[in-house]
Amino acid sequence: MHKWQTSVPERLSYGLSDAADNLVFQMMTMYLLFFYTDVFGLTPNEVAILFVVARTADVFESLLIGVMIDHTHSRWGKSRPFFLWFSFPYVVFAILTFVTPNFLPHFGKLAWAYITYLGLGFFYTAVNLPITSILPTMTENEKETTLLGVIRQFFGSSVQIIVATFTIPLVAFFGRGNQQKGFLLTIALFGIISLILILNTFFHVRERFTNDEINHQPLSEVWGMMKQNKPWIVISVVIFLYWMTTAIKNQTIIYYFKYVLQNESLVSLANSFTLTALIGVVSIYFVSGKIGKKNTMLSGIVTAFVGQIIITIAAYSQSVPVLFVGIFVNSIGNGFIIGLVSIMIADTIRYGTAMGIQAEGVLASTDDLGVNLGLGLGGLVTAESLQLTGYVSNKPQSASTISAINLNFAIIPLVLYVVMFVVLLAYNETKIQTEISKITN
Repeated sequence: MHKWQTSVPERLSYGLSDAADNLVFQMMTMYLLFFYTDVFGLTPNEVAILFVVARTADVFESLLIGVMIDHTHSRWGKSRPFFLWFSFPYVVFAILTFVTPNFLPHFGKLAWAYITYLGLGFFYTAVNLPITSILPTMTENEKETTLLGVIRQFFGSSVQIIVATFTIPLVAFFGRGNQQKGFLLTIALFGIISLILILNTFFHVRERFTNDEINHQPLSEVWGMMKQNKPWIVISVVIFLYWMTTAIKNQTIIYYFKYVLQNESLVSLANSFTLTALIGVVSIYFVSGKIGKKNTMLSGIVTAFVGQIIITIAAYSQSVPVLFVGIFVNSIGNGFIIGLVSIMIADTIRYGTAMGIQAEGVLASTDDLGVNLGLGLGGLVTAESLQLTGYVSNKPQSASTISAINLNFAIIPLVLYVVMFVVLLAYNETKIQTEISKITN
């Protein structure tokens, strides 16, 4: 067993990198669709098309950033300099995305949305992908890798809860009845904090374990390894399904409370129950040591599924207390799932190294690729279902629109959890650990 190789400040700084990204990312996943339709002034169909275009671009951007990482030669390493190079433009585009240029005609506003959102997507990938790619180079100690992944997700989930709970109150506080101003000042606050935390990560983390003999391999060689890396393929599909589920559910919750329950003010309270995701995240370190990472994630999927069943019952009966119970249980399961993602990707990167190719950039790109594709398709499903059922912002909704909101909020996530479980069964953890042990012992 390798000794512990990272210091406490380094572990905390690594974890805070995910907190930094989530300050902006959660604004995108939870409130951007609502912002575009009810504040900015776009139609659901326009937003749906924008999300599809952005996510299609992200497919290429994730791979591009991954290749850039694998071919970066700097005194700071391969992944670490990306925190320095791209943090400032990331925050700038985050703020610009929530600017509402009312001086422009509708077409001009739509163009503004495209430019700023596509730019934000690129720079988000540039500062987020290195968080995953740098992990397997920080330590060779498997327990330490798990601990770093747990710390990362603890901070990330904590900020997710903060954004979910306090965004609407902050918008109201800053805007004083003007949601355009409120959203802009809120993202500006989050953006400044994000910039500080990303730069802090750059200054404190280190890349220690790279193999120059198999580093910086041609993309053709990397591609050959990727096709043979079945665990990487499996976890990539799981990531995509998880974020598609998350996008559909999270982007619908504000519509559910506003138009079904007719009580938008309850959104923040409902989102505060996602605090229990931290229970799942923290438990990973202890549970995975006993039953393995795969079984721990499978247990998380089952827990999330049970919580989603409760949410479904509550959604159709319009029982707020039961709904809160469902969110409570569902979030625990989600904490297990998302907390293990970067850890299991790190294992597939090391598995690729055991196959003779060290390509942490490209293999880690599956995380952002899955996030972007999942969010894109999830956003498309949500936005198009509203468009097709005749959604009109800030007006009472038709029965068909209410049905679409309930379907997105309750039923579709149920189905996706089942598919997620079945896909993960193909993950061969024993084979991975056997091969990794050959290069680390």
